[in-house]
Amino acid sequence: MMMEASFDTEESFDDPSCLAPQPPGSVSPAKRQIKEVKETKITINCVTFPLPGEGPEQQLLKPNDWSYCDYFWADKKDPQGATSVAGFEVLLQKQLKGKQMQKEMSEFIHERIKIEEEYAKNLSKLSLSPLAAQEEGTLGEAWTQLKKSLHDEAEVHLKFSNKLHTEVEKPLLTFRGDNFKKDLKKYDHHIADLRKQLASRYASVEKARKALADRQKDLEVKTQQLEIKLSNKTEEDIKKARRKSTQAGDDLMRCVDLYNQTQSKWFEEMVTTSMELEKLEVDRIEWIQQHLRQYTTLRHETDMFNQSTAEPVDQLLQSVDPTKDREQWVKEHKTGEVRPVDMDI
Repeated sequence: MMMEASFDTEESFDDPSCLAPQPPGSVSPAKRQIKEVKETKITINCVTFPLPGEGPEQQLLKPNDWSYCDYFWADKKDPQGATSVAGFEVLLQKQLKGKQMQKEMSEFIHERIKIEEEYAKNLSKLSLSPLAAQEEGTLGEAWTQLKKSLHDEAEVHLKFSNKLHTEVEKPLLTFRGDNFKKDLKKYDHHIADLRKQLASRYASVEKARKALADRQKDLEVKTQQLEIKLSNKTEEDIKKARRKSTQAGDDLMRCVDLYNQTQSKWFEEMVTTSMELEKLEVDRIEWIQQHLRQYTTLRHETDMFNQSTAEPVDQLLQSVDPTKDREQWVKEHKTGEVRPVDMDI
């Protein structure tokens, strides 16, 4: 993780006080500038941030909203190693995880459908069982209706499973198809390219800063040598060194300006893109919520239809009459009405 002081471009390196010869052991104004900036700003992984407690307090872009655009500017250390994961990458991983969760929910509903289908199949098979088929009378009628209700209930569960497939499972599975991952890659490449440009600009700033330091050191050495008569350098050599130092300062300001422009572009794209990802996540959650509500609606309907299959059974059970059943059975199976009498001698 790179941590460097950022360079303030508000001061011009054309200021003679920045480049004029300094007494031995003194600190040049330019160096004093760098020292002051170090206390207010820091550059981490080529991105410049204010130090805590320095400068005006930043306000959230979307206060009280916990928006993506406010909380993913810094890089996050990868728990798997020493590398860092960009904040935008964390947002992309959230999208991919959401896609996976959506797929797993669809698989869960698919397993629920299989249970319903197997249950319907077993109910239908049981409704054809010959067990107790010889029961007679009003109780026999109720028993026959009970077995028929199993067939009707099987139809209800089969319809439930079909609706689960078309109204819950399939929408969850097909929501944001294969193109979704391609779209995420486009986001990823776009922001990554801007980040690479920023890293390149930062490298240029560091190179220009080093060049300026070298030129300033060269100027100071030549000036001191001239003052203590250790060199035959002419005043023209001093002027030439001063021009080079001034040019190096101008180059640094230009590089810093280009860096700031690139960082500003990255910032704008981060805000726009992170808010697009935020909307995608809201849409995903609302889509799943809608279809899970449909699941509960279908489930309530199934309970209602199941209740309706039991109502005819309830009615016939209320009509079961042991006396009537006995009368009917006796009429059909009686062996004689004449009772035995005593034998005569």
